[in-house]
Amino acid sequence: MRFSMTTESLLKPLQAVHGVVERRQTLPILSNVLVVAKEGVLSLTGTDMEVELIARTHVDDMEDGEITVPARKFVDICRALPSEGEVKFNVDGERVELKCGKSRFNLTSIAASDFPSTDSPADATRLKLSSAQLKRLIELTQFAMAQQDVRYYLNGMLFEIEGSRLRTVATDGHRLALAECELSEPVEGGDRQLILPRKGVVELGKMLGSSDEEIELVLGQNAVGLDTESMSFSSKLIDGRFPDYRRVIPIRGDTDKEIRADREALRQSLQRAAILSNEKYRAVRLCLESGALSIVASNPEQEQAEDQIEVDYEGESLEIGFNVSYLIDALTAVPGEIARVFLTDASSSCLIVPEEGEGCEYVVMPMRL
Repeated sequence: MRFSMTTESLLKPLQAVHGVVERRQTLPILSNVLVVAKEGVLSLTGTDMEVELIARTHVDDMEDGEITVPARKFVDICRALPSEGEVKFNVDGERVELKCGKSRFNLTSIAASDFPSTDSPADATRLKLSSAQLKRLIELTQFAMAQQDVRYYLNGMLFEIEGSRLRTVATDGHRLALAECELSEPVEGGDRQLILPRKGVVELGKMLGSSDEEIELVLGQNAVGLDTESMSFSSKLIDGRFPDYRRVIPIRGDTDKEIRADREALRQSLQRAAILSNEKYRAVRLCLESGALSIVASNPEQEQAEDQIEVDYEGESLEIGFNVSYLIDALTAVPGEIARVFLTDASSSCLIVPEEGEGCEYVVMPMRL
């Protein structure tokens, strides 16, 4: 097996798949990337047994074959080489030789037959939408996923299909993000819910482009898959039941305080106040009055920050505490120039939505100050 191509052409698919490979693996083969040369197409595969990515590129100069090489070293070598240089990849017995100009590297390898294969999603239904639509749903909600929570079903994102509507929901128990879009046609197989693990969500988001090109998401009982011309993605699902998120979303009609504010001005005001917030709890106090919102933060060193902005609000005054990072994350994700914030009292969650279009909703739980 051998092939020859420019460093830049090799590095692009290699970087696409190496993020799936974990640094520390119990199985040595999982630290490797599978390299397959066949009929003018070079395929690179990375997996951690949960998520698998395959990147493909056309190569003119090659001889068919397959081998696995250490992923991190392969990437680091290619990054260090000149982008316009020509990389010559050659398999010699159990070793792989890389040449570029006057640089030469010898890597150990493991037989391709030892590389784990991933089964296709079983009992699959197919969901069609544009790449941009799916990328938008992920970008609007992925920041709210939990990280290493004992409630394992929160360490991922809920994909919910209702008729011709696709909804993504993420929560870590302290905040919640929801986004939805209308599909061109109802999904066969009826309504369903599935939870994609955090790593699968991140890698799927990287893979998707912002074009209106139609893609087909394959939804199985145990896995999700997506194929494009240059990439293939598959991920196992989290076997668990996502909490009833509708119960924690405030009903707008039940909230008696609505604020309209310049989204970016409010976000920057929160960032300024956050500088002197408690590093551990990140708490800020929002003091709401007619026409104005004051944001106050303090820390154990007795330092204090106060920032005030003008808002569109007429009503009773209110003081309420929040984790400032959660508010900033939500306002960063909200599309549009104006954000609407719905509040009830100091012990109730706040709801943040864009002014135009339903599209997405963000819920942040209050903090006791």
